[in-house]
Amino acid sequence: MTPENLKIRALTGTIFRCMEDFVLRYENIGMAGPQYDYFVTRKSNHYPPFVANTRIYSCNLIRNDLPYRWRGRYNEDTDLSLRMLKDKWVTIEFNAFLQKKTSTQIMGGGCTKEFYAKEGTLPKSEMQVKLHPDVSKLIWAYGRWHHFVDYRPFKGNKLIRKKGLKIKHGVNEYGMKLSKVE
Repeated sequence: MTPENLKIRALTGTIFRCMEDFVLRYENIGMAGPQYDYFVTRKSNHYPPFVANTRIYSCNLIRNDLPYRWRGRYNEDTDLSLRMLKDKWVTIEFNAFLQKKTSTQIMGGGCTKEFYAKEGTLPKSEMQVKLHPDVSKLIWAYGRWHHFVDYRPFKGNKLIRKKGLKIKHGVNEYGMKLSKVE
């Protein structure tokens, strides 16, 4: 999102460099990534550039020197986020950079074909609650089963800036230019 409250499509991978540069300023960010575009509406200006200590979905920048690995059949990104947060790592979800993703069960293929078309979303949500019963509960929403995760216990995980870090003042546009695409 821009200060003018516009969503602008990025045509290069530069946004990943921006997110990575931000993450590398801190000692304790375990995972980061962009928010889904449909959760950040164009007509609202109440979104901060990023949110700390929440789930990172689908598009992940993961610190690869940590011992965490994917596990389970569903919600691997939610599980990974929670295990890091419980160990006092910080996660960063960027609202300044968004990912375009189709909602669960909207189109065929992927998990819809492999899992949800056959068994619905109940096993997915039950697994989440079983892995993290301290912060997860089963709910019925949008005409199907979901898991709800309470991320409030992790709000105390504080960012730790790297010692000796020097940030140049001024704006770094990373070579990005706003242009009209035909």
